[in-house]
Amino acid sequence: MTEHVIGTGVDLVENDRLHGLLDKWGDRFKSRVFLPSEQAYCESKASPWLYYAGRFAVKEAVSKAFGTGIGTELGWLDMEVVKDAVSGAPSIALSPHGQCLARKQGVIRVLISLSHTHNFAVAHALLIGENRGEK
Repeated sequence: MTEHVIGTGVDLVENDRLHGLLDKWGDRFKSRVFLPSEQAYCESKASPWLYYAGRFAVKEAVSKAFGTGIGTELGWLDMEVVKDAVSGAPSIALSPHGQCLARKQGVIRVLISLSHTHNFAVAHALLIGENRGEK
């Protein structure tokens, strides 16, 4: 079996913009966009908004890679930014609803890359599928 790219997405977030959203909407915003485990991780940091910005960028990039954007097919809470058990690098875990979309599109893996500076967070997502029976 060989693998191929099914979709790709990228997102850039201004950290100050996300900081403003957190200040304005607080827990209401957090609970609509981030799972409790993500909130706990971000809140454990000295500058939580930087980590929220990174996770926001990852979720946007993944939704773009699927070609759905954020909506009924793939919502904010259908994706969780987690640490890869082996490498410790950021990774994505999909909810059962998100896993259903992945199966429907033939996605076997979602790869992400995340980087940030003081001003910006950027994320890239790559959806990988497999060709069965091809040589």
